[in-house]
Amino acid sequence: MTEKIRIADLPEFDITEHLDDDQAIAEYLTIVLEENDPAAFAQALGTAARARGMTEIAKASGIAREALYKALRPESQPRFDTINRVCHALGVKLVAQRIDG
Repeated sequence: MTEKIRIADLPEFDITEHLDDDQAIAEYLTIVLEENDPAAFAQALGTAARARGMTEIAKASGIAREALYKALRPESQPRFDTINRVCHALGVKLVAQRIDG
């Protein structure tokens, strides 16, 4: 007989536990960026920054920690400069590619 598992008993999934190196962060951000949803990308940058450590990313990007939290919320519309600085602090870069199709 198969034991039933209650959904409430399952652990909550936390993507930050899997963003443990530069390659994982780059792959995660690439997948989200391909969705073409700026709000989702801002949120994904925030998730990656939290995985790495918001204080470390704030220091490396030159942006105050509180300002980073505010800029990387899903409903925010961060400036490109902010996105670029956070990407650089995370050790990733945005790359333009020709759209196939």
